[in-house]
Amino acid sequence: MTSTVVVREYAYLTTASVAANTLDRAHISESAFRWLVELGQQFRRNGLPLFELDSQKLLRLDNYVGVLESPCGTVIEVLPKHTTEQTSAAEARALLKRLIKTSTQLSVREADFADVERFEIPIREWLITCFLGELEVLLKRGLQFDYQVREEEARFLRGQLDIAKQLRQPPGKAHVFNIRHDLFLPDRPENRLIKSALVTVCSATQDNDNWRLAHEIISQLLQLPESSDIRADFKSWSTDRLLTHYRPIKPWCEFILNQHVPLSVSGGWRGISMLFPMEKLFENYVAEQLRRAIGSKGTVRTQLATEYLCQHKGKGVFKLRPDIEVVIGDQRWIMDTKWKLLDVDNGGQTYGLSEKDFYQMLAYGSKLLHSQGDLVLIYPAWKNFPSNENISPFEFDNQTTLLVTSFNLNDNTRTNDCRWNLTLAESFAQVHN
Repeated sequence: MTSTVVVREYAYLTTASVAANTLDRAHISESAFRWLVELGQQFRRNGLPLFELDSQKLLRLDNYVGVLESPCGTVIEVLPKHTTEQTSAAEARALLKRLIKTSTQLSVREADFADVERFEIPIREWLITCFLGELEVLLKRGLQFDYQVREEEARFLRGQLDIAKQLRQPPGKAHVFNIRHDLFLPDRPENRLIKSALVTVCSATQDNDNWRLAHEIISQLLQLPESSDIRADFKSWSTDRLLTHYRPIKPWCEFILNQHVPLSVSGGWRGISMLFPMEKLFENYVAEQLRRAIGSKGTVRTQLATEYLCQHKGKGVFKLRPDIEVVIGDQRWIMDTKWKLLDVDNGGQTYGLSEKDFYQMLAYGSKLLHSQGDLVLIYPAWKNFPSNENISPFEFDNQTTLLVTSFNLNDNTRTNDCRWNLTLAESFAQVHN
């Protein structure tokens, strides 16, 4: 029996009794708890802190968001913590969907899911709905077939006779022909992965509409085999122009088949799970919104890695990796995103900013901007750091300035709703003019 637990980042999960589950504290079964502990140990060995074990009955999640499905049927949905106050799961879930769609540049047919969204379906069912929607479109265009070489023995000639094998045929089998021929089949890596994802969806979905549609589609693909080696088939996924219509469904297959979960999670159990580090989702979301806002006026690059902090014996040491670089004309900004609720009202003279982050930005300014230009730290907007509030610029020297701004994560997808603080907005406006 499947049970769903909905929490948010840094929530506590416990096997002890809880008066009522909330987004910050929830009860899970002992079997799910033990599975999470084992999973967390695997994550930690790979340098990924999934959570902290506080006691034998209590663990605290870290900043990973998404869905985890345990072997006992417990589905744990982890949503973003974009405010310190209690908020509705629907609001946090809508934010996570928007971050996933934008930061991973997924194609989602919103018009098809308008009615479904009103029912506040969980992230896992939303994922399945998107996958099935893309699969329907793909099937209307037709699966890609390919010629497969078959070598077999037959009592009739078909294709090409294998002379070498035929000459070695024993007298008792002289009437049997060794033939080689081509069959036009849909047995391709892409189709095998789609079939495997569809089989997973059929057994995992709890939504009536998804269940009905998934079983309707799988009845059309009964002759198609499943993938026997998922990773190898993903590596063999063709980017040929004849398979352009396959591109939208690939990321959904990756989600369904656990390709967006670290390698340590993979094993005998394969539920539908996807995990994202929240800081990476936020970084990608901000970068994509910047691209939309700037358009053809400039360029936006992420994870720039062209400079080193210092040189040692003629080689660069400690590569610098700023999150975002924006270039408009002869103006250049180096930006870092921080998924942290900055308490400007109660943070004192430094607003709760990290000294470590300032040293990091100073290194970016020195090596990437040559101590001339603007650096930017971007935080999510919330009630104690709203998008219309300004923090006076920090000056490293007369030519290097650090701007601290908030980014509005409200449900706004239009470019004009990508709000920045006054200082940064004025800087962009001067360049645009």
